Amino acid sequence: MHPAPRALRRAVAAVTVALLATAVGCAPQPEEKASAAPSGSAAKSCAKGKLATRTAGKLTIATDEPAYEPWFKDDKPANGKGFESAVAYAVAEQLGYDKSAVVWQSVPFNKAFAPGVKTFDFDINQVSISAERKKAVDFSSGYYDVRQAVIALKGGKAAQAKSIADLKKLKLGAQVGTTSLDYITDVVKPAQDAAVYAKNDQAKSALKNGQVDAIVTDLPTAFYITAAEVTNAKIVGQFENQGGTPEQFGLVLDKGSALTSCVSGAVDALRKDGTLAGIEKQWLSDAVDAPVLK
Repeated sequence: MHPAPRALRRAVAAVTVALLATAVGCAPQPEEKASAAPSGSAAKSCAKGKLATRTAGKLTIATDEPAYEPWFKDDKPANGKGFESAVAYAVAEQLGYDKSAVVWQSVPFNKAFAPGVKTFDFDINQVSISAERKKAVDFSSGYYDVRQAVIALKGGKAAQAKSIADLKKLKLGAQVGTTSLDYITDVVKPAQDAAVYAKNDQAKSALKNGQVDAIVTDLPTAFYITAAEVTNAKIVGQFENQGGTPEQFGLVLDKGSALTSCVSGAVDALRKDGTLAGIEKQWLSDAVDAPVLK
């Protein structure tokens, strides 16, 4: 990671001093005060099109490469097609940046939420919000509620699994650093160690070649893989969400970013006015119910 440019550090320091002096800012407000109108530096710091972004007047958004469907279309994040590309542009518009002001950047999945100064304003790449990741980065409000699913080759020994117990004796695989891998190790707890891959492409190849009995991905990705990429595979089932709150994807920001509450506010507004639901219906309509593995 490269340190922030000197001019940016001075700008951030100046904003920090101003925020401390007025005791207000874009920090999250107590729930009972959330509807209060912003004032002072808070109003200025979230002013549309004038945020303290890495490049003045531009919004830098990162994602991994390649950018998979159904999250992106044709491996081109900038085309506005695919669920996450559409969400990114909707958030940008809500923040006051039109399509021409958005700059895309390629950042590997694991690097997006690793400790260190970020080169982007926010990252969108199916990153699940977790307490552990929050130690290194900030997250926006969740923009998608997600479940994890199991994919196996038709006719393989994993294809007939009906429960978590049926998965325990199988060789399972997933991408490194994902909640998909967490579900294998923490929920299934298989007799064999999970196979871990740097990319989903590698996990799919392992499944095709019989190196693993099944792989775990988020449900929309599972529908796309079985429909378009590994057509002799099937979705065995999906896991129930663990704990009281659903797993959610969030936009990733630098730890302590001055943009965090502004970006969260944008996501919240898009959820409230139905924009997120509309984008989900358009791009993730195939992600219907799959059998639940218990």
